[in-house]
Amino acid sequence: MPHLTARKKLASSRRVVVKIGSRVLVQRNGRPDTRRMAALVDGIAALRREGREVIVVSSGAIACGLQALGMKKKPEDLPTLQMAAAVGQSRLMAAYDKLFTRKKCRIGQVLLTHDDLEHRRRHLNARNTMLKLLEHGVIPVVNENDVVSVDEIKFGDNDALASRTAMLVEADLLVLLTTVNGFHATDAKGRRRRVPFLADVTADTLSHTKGKGSEFSTGGMASKLTSAAEAARMGTPVVIANGRQDGVLQKIVSGAAVGTLIPAAGSAETNGTLNHRRRWVAFFHHAQGQITVDDGARDALLKRGKSLLPVGIRAVAGDFSPGDLVDIHDLAAKRIAQGLTEYSSAEIRLLKGLKTDKIRELLGNEAPGEVIHRDNLVVPT
Repeated sequence: MPHLTARKKLASSRRVVVKIGSRVLVQRNGRPDTRRMAALVDGIAALRREGREVIVVSSGAIACGLQALGMKKKPEDLPTLQMAAAVGQSRLMAAYDKLFTRKKCRIGQVLLTHDDLEHRRRHLNARNTMLKLLEHGVIPVVNENDVVSVDEIKFGDNDALASRTAMLVEADLLVLLTTVNGFHATDAKGRRRRVPFLADVTADTLSHTKGKGSEFSTGGMASKLTSAAEAARMGTPVVIANGRQDGVLQKIVSGAAVGTLIPAAGSAETNGTLNHRRRWVAFFHHAQGQITVDDGARDALLKRGKSLLPVGIRAVAGDFSPGDLVDIHDLAAKRIAQGLTEYSSAEIRLLKGLKTDKIRELLGNEAPGEVIHRDNLVVPT
């Protein structure tokens, strides 16, 4: 059976990203659950002893800060949340360091924002740093840099951060630990049942999800499934499992049927189609505007793998600069691609509909002939 084969393949995973959610690490009263934290560290250390590389994406900094500050409820305003993160991050890392040291493991802190990964040079720096940590046997502990993050650059939750981290280091396995044993769907009789194997995440799948996390977390099952789908598309299988279950990590890598497995997409749809640069374009940017193209341009992009030329552009929406990510829509208003633009929105409004030779006549021979080069273009699968 395909799902059993996919489970068995997890045993060969050499590079594993483990995301630990706030609800796993924090008790209902908001205090950190040190016993559960110690149990998870034991499991991660066991993976290291097996020769696997492990990256931890951990929530919990804000909860630790709230406890230290004597706050019983999570505040809603961003400055107070950032203050709690500043107080709690050092406490969270100190707790991890103490527990991992007991297991003879070294850890290194990595704080990221979406803005870090959107800029190509900083993106590569983050990747190279994490790979160097792994090379030296150090376990990177990754969290969003809540102290400086604002709404425009927040990942939104650590499920998305974990997915991006798995893509960044090209992980063999992503484990999303929560407080339920995987994804549950409602059957014809109205009963909620665990789905052990999920071949694809669809709109129907998401319709079975409930909730958006808790007082001390920002993600929910919908967030986990969406993030899992992104990672799976890039070739990394994902398991959503109960982080409060003893020995859960060892069970996962041994092929046991715990949680929900979302398998990696086939190689033709993943690494062969999206190289590392195109992954960066597709998953580490926010679209800043929209370009609408005619049918000829649509076919050139989708069927012949061509660059987007001004002659096929019908309309431009939004204000953006050269190098920004934009969505590309067809005349039916369907998004067909995304890409990094060579021109600003103001320039494209002037150039749309013109042939390349006319653009060079107006702007000179050094002007780019394409609005989006095919190397900077991603077509969703």
